[in-house]
Amino acid sequence: MRVIGNLVHPKCNITFFHWNNRYLIKVESGPLEQTFKIQEYDLSGEEDLQKIVSEEFINDCMKQFETMALCLRKSVEKL
Repeated sequence: MRVIGNLVHPKCNITFFHWNNRYLIKVESGPLEQTFKIQEYDLSGEEDLQKIVSEEFINDCMKQFETMALCLRKSVEKL
């Protein structure tokens, strides 16, 4: 797996990878992460990754992080 870029955002850290004919976008916030896999042939090049990661994309990811954190918190409380 090869790291092809990194984007530091105030809300999260985003890393771009190229691996096995796919591009990966990994979004991290605290102890949680989301990974999006995109077939290499679906994009015209690595520069398209930056276009995918818009402010709307990041805001949607942050909403998912809230849901993920709640899910984890509920499960841990049951221990």
